[in-house]
Amino acid sequence: MNRGRKTSFTIHLTPAQRQTLLAWQRSTLIPAGLARRARIVLLLADGRTITDIAAAVGMSRRHTYKWIQRFVQEGLEGLEETPGRRHHIEPLPPSLREQPNNLDRG
Repeated sequence: MNRGRKTSFTIHLTPAQRQTLLAWQRSTLIPAGLARRARIVLLLADGRTITDIAAAVGMSRRHTYKWIQRFVQEGLEGLEETPGRRHHIEPLPPSLREQPNNLDRG
């Protein structure tokens, strides 16, 4: 039973896209997140509401929308995880680096 309002997103999958998403959903060799995102798109293509989809995959509505929007904009490539913001850590200046012990051993 559909709950919630109908979404404005309409996805029409090509047979090749549907086949790829079904393979991803069943695969045990890909990350679980990618399989979950494939399921999101398949459920939306089958006419399910965002609320139902979010409940079915165990994700918030916000994140469900995020992945749907990525698929609409970028296709299958949009469902792959992109690396997060890389936090560049500047190297310590030489004056703050730990100095090795210069003890004579012997």
